[in-house]
Amino acid sequence: MKEKSIIADLQQKIALYEDMNAYRALYELLNERLFWFVYSFVKSREAAEEIVSDVFIKLWTIRNELPSIANLQVYLYVIAKNFSKNYIIREYKYPHVCLDEIPLDATTSVNPEELYISAEMAGRINHAIRELPPQCRLIFQMAREHGLKHQEVADILGISRITVRNQLTIAARKIAQSVYPHLQPAAAKQQSRC
Repeated sequence: MKEKSIIADLQQKIALYEDMNAYRALYELLNERLFWFVYSFVKSREAAEEIVSDVFIKLWTIRNELPSIANLQVYLYVIAKNFSKNYIIREYKYPHVCLDEIPLDATTSVNPEELYISAEMAGRINHAIRELPPQCRLIFQMAREHGLKHQEVADILGISRITVRNQLTIAARKIAQSVYPHLQPAAAKQQSRC
């Protein structure tokens, strides 16, 4: 039995019979993948575990609506992405840092100008990614940031592998167009120092 039909079967059992065994089986099937998907956004094991738990709690609370969901796996990924985004926004507004997590390396000297340029460039790249059309951005994040193969992305989103490849090409082109004008002044500075 293909995974998609297994998920559909579990979805039906959860929706119609409130079957806890089906719920557990779905959790076992998707938990690890959702964890790594969320972790790639939040960069914290504890937060990723909590968010994935929240995703499955949300699934249980909306179990009566499950028959209307065409692709449950994609639906759960979207919930996970939204919960991750909300977590990141909360962390940005109210950051907390554990001093034990800050690396201390006295032997590394950081050039403030290079640090500023790399932070600025990272900001430009992130801005370019945020400006991508929604599906293009999701495909880019799943493939590039989360390391999913093109076929895996296609299967999750229910689209063809060629569409994934085309969307990644569009994303790369748009990001390059957004970042390229800012690279030339930095390259000129580097050459003038030599």
